Amino acid sequence: MIPAVVPCTDRALWDESVDTFNGHPQQLWGWGETKAMHGWSVDRVLLKDGETTVGAAQLLVRPLPLPFRALVYIPRGPMCSVADTQAVLNSLADHAAIRHRGVALSIEPDWDRDSAYAGAVAGAGFRESSNTVLIPRTLILDLARTDDELMAEMSKSTRANIRKAMRSEVEFRKVKNESELEQVLAIYHETAERAGFGIHEDQYYRDIFRNLGDGSPIIGAFDGEQLLAFVWLARSGATAFELYGGVSAEGQKQRVNYGVKWAALQAMREDGCSRYDFNGLLNDGISDFKKQFAKHENMLLGTWEKPLSPFYPAYSKAMPLARRGLQTARRLAKAAAGRAQTLLRRG
Repeated sequence: MIPAVVPCTDRALWDESVDTFNGHPQQLWGWGETKAMHGWSVDRVLLKDGETTVGAAQLLVRPLPLPFRALVYIPRGPMCSVADTQAVLNSLADHAAIRHRGVALSIEPDWDRDSAYAGAVAGAGFRESSNTVLIPRTLILDLARTDDELMAEMSKSTRANIRKAMRSEVEFRKVKNESELEQVLAIYHETAERAGFGIHEDQYYRDIFRNLGDGSPIIGAFDGEQLLAFVWLARSGATAFELYGGVSAEGQKQRVNYGVKWAALQAMREDGCSRYDFNGLLNDGISDFKKQFAKHENMLLGTWEKPLSPFYPAYSKAMPLARRGLQTARRLAKAAAGRAQTLLRRG
């Protein structure tokens, strides 16, 4: 079987296809729309064997300097069965080479490392890469379980903090409008400065909120009209995926970050999701907080690339260097901004 690559330009049909394959929210139409507003182009394709759709993939394409031309990237995709994986990947690689003249096709599937998918990916000529965007080590909860079953996986102190937060007068609910979204962004800035991580410009987050709509719920902890903490998700039919989270200084004192995480789990279960992905575990304080909610970890397949150009060996060496240089530049810019703010306050 050599699946035909058929463009999809219908949003309803596309999102229906994502849910048919139990696909990830980063394959939804609205996620692609947001990336298209911020430096990528988007190509959504269905893989057809006659009249039967055997796969689907939302490809993000980023222009690169000559001679590399373009990187073609599929976040948490493609979507297909194990049996069709090798054929689907071969067709996608041909499409990426011919249509987009890509130096490589990079994939980060929503598949377990120890599943049968791994052999099919290698069989299609892909090789594991360190050019990682989405962290494969993560924590995924089965939302088919009851509250008691979920809590049994947590530490005693985590359960106590959740119960304390849920007994408080704080209201846990979804963010309703763009005015409340601005409170979310203010807390996210505060959290990023406190924890020392970089964030996008505010318009990027506003675009996610508008483009994904109901597919990007934000669960907030409110004291009256004042937001204290939030968990921002993207969700498809099957999977809830944490995008961002934050808590104010007052929210930390009240430990509502535990309550809002628990409220997010419950809300996504009520919305029909069967999986809740905490989106990556590193060796940092944020990951330590996530790990309090279960006794296990999950390892996804990771980042795999298929060379599509004779210039791939040079690209594979240049990309990590360029990424490290960009990270250094961001750290220097952040430090300079901090010094400028200090001088302004002193002046």
